[in-house]
Amino acid sequence: MGLLLLLTSTLLSSYFHAGRMVNAQQPFTISSVTLSIEPRADVARNTNVTIRCKAKVLTSGSEAHERKYILYKDKEIIISKTTRSSEDFLYHLFDARASNSGKYKCEIIIDDQHITSETEKLTVTGLSKPVLHLTKYEIIEGEEVTVSCSAPDETGSILVYFYDNTKEIHEMQINSHSAEARIHLKGAGSHEIQCSYTVLLMPDSVKSEESNIITVTVREISLTPFLEISPVDNIYEGDPLKITCSFRNLLHSSERINLILSEGTRMLGRGNSSIDYNMTAPASVTSLTFECMLIVKNVKKLDTKTLSVTELFSQPTLTMFPLQVFQKDPLTLTCKSEKVATKKLDEKELTYSLLSLENLWIPKNAGVFSGYAPLNDFNYTCVAQARNIQKSSQVLTVRPKVHVSTPEISVTGRVILGQPFQIRCQSFAGSLPIAYTLYKNYEPISQTTVELPGQDALFTVSIDNRVEIRKYFCEANNGGRESPLSKALNTSVIEPPSQVNLTTVPDLQSLSEGSNLNLLCTARGTPPITYRWYRVGNSQPLYTTTSELNYNSYEVPVLTKQDSGKYICEAVNFANTKAQSKPINIEVQMAMWKKSLIGGTILLVVLALLLVGCVMYFKSKRVRVNGTAVSVWSERKPEADNDAENSSLSNEPDVEYTEVVHPRSADPPRVPLKKGTDTVYSELQNSPHGAADHHDYGSIEYADLNPEVGQCHPEVHSLLVPVES
Repeated sequence: MGLLLLLTSTLLSSYFHAGRMVNAQQPFTISSVTLSIEPRADVARNTNVTIRCKAKVLTSGSEAHERKYILYKDKEIIISKTTRSSEDFLYHLFDARASNSGKYKCEIIIDDQHITSETEKLTVTGLSKPVLHLTKYEIIEGEEVTVSCSAPDETGSILVYFYDNTKEIHEMQINSHSAEARIHLKGAGSHEIQCSYTVLLMPDSVKSEESNIITVTVREISLTPFLEISPVDNIYEGDPLKITCSFRNLLHSSERINLILSEGTRMLGRGNSSIDYNMTAPASVTSLTFECMLIVKNVKKLDTKTLSVTELFSQPTLTMFPLQVFQKDPLTLTCKSEKVATKKLDEKELTYSLLSLENLWIPKNAGVFSGYAPLNDFNYTCVAQARNIQKSSQVLTVRPKVHVSTPEISVTGRVILGQPFQIRCQSFAGSLPIAYTLYKNYEPISQTTVELPGQDALFTVSIDNRVEIRKYFCEANNGGRESPLSKALNTSVIEPPSQVNLTTVPDLQSLSEGSNLNLLCTARGTPPITYRWYRVGNSQPLYTTTSELNYNSYEVPVLTKQDSGKYICEAVNFANTKAQSKPINIEVQMAMWKKSLIGGTILLVVLALLLVGCVMYFKSKRVRVNGTAVSVWSERKPEADNDAENSSLSNEPDVEYTEVVHPRSADPPRVPLKKGTDTVYSELQNSPHGAADHHDYGSIEYADLNPEVGQCHPEVHSLLVPVES
């Protein structure tokens, strides 16, 4: 038997496992899920509503998968169901109420797949009219009444309101359709009671109409409080007052009565039957309000009276004279009450005192005190007193001024002749504002006032000579008895450079090559002075130096011809203005040894020319035809004129003549000739017989000979010279 059971169990287990494996192997897909509200999404109250959740699942097998449906309302789960049915999941709302309104959505889960539908909103309109019930319709003032308000067939979270004569007097929240409360109705007379409710929905809410009206009559309690004050009028500060708080129309002894007497926010007393209170009319008040309160159960009744109080004397005022004082100056403080009720108070009864830590104040008349201003700020208060009434004045702060100290005079920056500069006057002690006056030669020329700490008193002036600087001084005044004067202004004055001159050492007539030159620059002005030497036409200085003297020089150790030109000198100092000299022209002469060499050369040339002239002169004497001298300018005679001469010269070649100029050459046989711009060298030859040589020379040109040789011959001779072509 046991074996059979074991076999059966094994077979069933195998079959179930095989089924699970088959199902696990069957593929599926959740295609979609939709949620719908039937018959519609907006329905009236008491309508049957069905929420349908429809899923579309795709599968290849015939075996149904286990499905889990979850229905949400306003993001909260309201129902969950698991099934293997492929039928739609339905959720029924029978007789729908406003509390069923909300946003619904559906979710389906199969194994590890899940999908959620879109959200649909259901709106249920209409609420039932609330019903109001009361336990009593007539009560005594202060008595509570029980009321109940029901919302038939409504569900959900409900907020209930109760009204007394349309004014909301109570509110409560319930999770059922009925609410009950105990309310207190204030004041005697008729009270109309109503209720209404609101169904709380997220995120909206729906409010019902108002319930039926029930009238409740409240009867007044016959007790009344009674407040009595003596005296009632013509009350002054310090007058005695008697106040009584009681009630009338006594009730039954079983009812507890409470009386409270108060003035403003101050409780003066409390009791069960009556309260008596004595006091003095306080100072510094214009009116007093008293209140007698009667409390029975939850009922409060009041009797209130207000008294006017007249000042016996006003709050004193503390003043000082003079209004501005300096340290240790005489000072008078006066304490006085401007208003005094002379009908009730003799002014002799009114006394004044000064509250001060100092005991140096001397009382003179009533409320008048004399003394000296303190060194620092100090607070004072005075007190007026009469008939045990004291009144204090407002605090008076005495701020004594500090006498201005002797001002110091100085300048800002540098003082330059002819240029504006600023003079500063400064007192290191003294209360502001301080008025500063600048004087020159004891005559005021300008004034300024310093009103803020750190502010400078500055005056802009200019001077034309150094002596003027010591004529300035200033005065400081801040309203005190004295106006101290500063010392005379004493500071260095810068004179801009002027009268710049440039000279040479040695002088201009003694400048020659190889010698040294000093360009001396002098200037008027305040050192240190920066000197610069320029060659005219060059923007870069040849030399720059700064000196504490009013002169300086620039040396050229070895002069050359290139150093010739125009030179200027420039001077600059702290005035930041430039002054230049007039230009000088430097011409460097030739060195003496060069002059001597040139002179010797010229002398030798002259001697050589003289020698050449003499030689040429003597040679010209030897050129003759038939014993007659022939000029170099002579023309050839016609053949018919002299047959003898023609015959003697017939064998000579044709000769051309050229004008020969005697050159300045040391070589007589070779004479340089110029023809136009070219030099032609002609060879001079002499015949051994004093006549023309019959050699074949070719053509002969005229040479212009300058036979001027000084003492050789006073005239100019011509010489016929053959020149080789």
